[in-house]
Amino acid sequence: MAARSSAGDAALRRAAEQWLLWDKNPKTSAIVKQLVAEGNVRELQKYFGSRMEFGTAGLRAAMGAGISHMNDLTIIQTTQGFCRYLEKNFSDLKKRGVVIGFDARAHLSSGGSSKRFARLAANTFISQGVPVYLFSDITPTPFVPYTVTHLKLCAGIMVTASHNPKQDNGYKVYWENGAQIISPHDKGISQAIEENQEPWPQAWDDKLIDSSLLLHDPYATVNKEYFKDIQKQCFHRNINKETNLKFVHTSVHGVGHKFVQLAFKAFDLSPPFAVPEQKDPDPEFPTVKYPNPEEGKGVLTLSFALAEKDGAKIILANDPDADRLAVAEKQESGEWKVFSGNELGALLGWWIFTCWKKHNRDTRALKDVYMLSSTVSSKILRAIALKEGFHFEETLTGFKWMGNRAKQLMDQGKAVLFAFEEAIGYMCCPAVLDKDGVSAAVITAEMASFLATRNLTLSQQLKAVYDEYGFHITKASYFICHDPKVIQQLFDNLRNFDGRNTYPKSCGRFKVSGIRDLTTGYDSSQPDQKAILPTSKSSQMITFTFANGGVATMRTSGTEPKIKYYSELCAPPGNSDIEQLKKELDELVNALEKHFFQPEKNNLQRKTE
Repeated sequence: MAARSSAGDAALRRAAEQWLLWDKNPKTSAIVKQLVAEGNVRELQKYFGSRMEFGTAGLRAAMGAGISHMNDLTIIQTTQGFCRYLEKNFSDLKKRGVVIGFDARAHLSSGGSSKRFARLAANTFISQGVPVYLFSDITPTPFVPYTVTHLKLCAGIMVTASHNPKQDNGYKVYWENGAQIISPHDKGISQAIEENQEPWPQAWDDKLIDSSLLLHDPYATVNKEYFKDIQKQCFHRNINKETNLKFVHTSVHGVGHKFVQLAFKAFDLSPPFAVPEQKDPDPEFPTVKYPNPEEGKGVLTLSFALAEKDGAKIILANDPDADRLAVAEKQESGEWKVFSGNELGALLGWWIFTCWKKHNRDTRALKDVYMLSSTVSSKILRAIALKEGFHFEETLTGFKWMGNRAKQLMDQGKAVLFAFEEAIGYMCCPAVLDKDGVSAAVITAEMASFLATRNLTLSQQLKAVYDEYGFHITKASYFICHDPKVIQQLFDNLRNFDGRNTYPKSCGRFKVSGIRDLTTGYDSSQPDQKAILPTSKSSQMITFTFANGGVATMRTSGTEPKIKYYSELCAPPGNSDIEQLKKELDELVNALEKHFFQPEKNNLQRKTE
């Protein structure tokens, strides 16, 4: 054992010494030098134990030294691999080029920042003769896929960690179709990164790009064209000009402020009141525990205060890279209702279809109309589609699947009006094949302004949608677990519940009527018991259907140490006993937590407000 451990220590030391030959960032190299001098194996293990995995979401990790963190050297290595992979796939890469955007994240102790990483990535491509469209300033994530499509580029990179904690950063990749990459591109890029570890001769000299003819700044063009394109979703300009409805907007210390202001202007809406303490980018996110509007009311405390002061009824909150949107509305009781992702998905789906129907009188066009949502999101769009006569499709979790499927459908001449996922992500505009919190914010504002002319609130309209298409009650949460072995064991137990290869037949008093396991590819509802949706052995995901009409999915997160669950109870139109439905779903969720998660036994940490 000791021999193996000392062999491991030697390997770590070699990895660290190799790193020091290549790393020219004085802060990260100083950290590693000190650890090597001290012989601090435990810390070296943290930095050099395993390389960040490049997946379909690209990279996401804490900023810091070593191969397991986001830093100058790992960005150079990643981009070298990505560049070689693109050269292999596009003969015209040197003609078309790539776009690179960045958010406002920065990490003083390691000298890393999104802007610095974006410049190093740009330098890598330019050194190989590839044109780069590098945004000169911070930008929302959706502007990158928009630019790929708009300028017909080969690929896009966005340097962001979205709503992750402040020490994290990420590297998100888009393909030429304007959607996030899906397999097998992730594996191909990962392989190319392994083969291109040593920095190329000019890798560190990012000042070279400033005088290069291959460097272009798409900022002005894209800002003009994007806001022109989203105006195609503006249907009530006269109402927008006249509305007395007031909105508060927060960008939660991220990039969204300026762009949401411009979106309101493009729709002829008065600008929303911006939360002053949160409107300017700040990589410290000083006013929130987590910069994630999905985490509930804690992130919105300052927004509530400003809304009360200025008499605003509606709050729009973007996450720091402005690709997600949370919405809250003041109720008659004086309380604030924060809409879930599924509730806002129901409202936006209803609204976008209503606007489409008004402008497309010919019902024959319905056969080419589609809406999409992910498999863990509410099935409300399916209910609307069934009644109204358009198509609904579900995809695997994540906008990479919805974006790619939307592009396939659009290439076949279909109209994809809307796609959403319960994690407050909405694609309301076909010009961006990814979630977009900027267009979603202004379209929500127009919808609210229109409803106000009918003396309706968003909450009242949501009830009307459920009355017409059937109540869809959802509940989602997660447990935190930092031990991959525990997570594996938990899912293994569910697959071998009453002996080998047997799934649970019940969960407390709730009878299980169907099981779909997208890790193994099993689906009890299919004649051949094979799942239709793509499967992935690298992530855990099991969906249970219950005899009472409930559905619950348990899955692991691709970017955080979480085991998530999503549950829904659907009732046919006419069943108006919403309190009874909520009670039934609460009991189902309690049973799911108790019998399937077993938080005490597995030492799982609950989500806290």
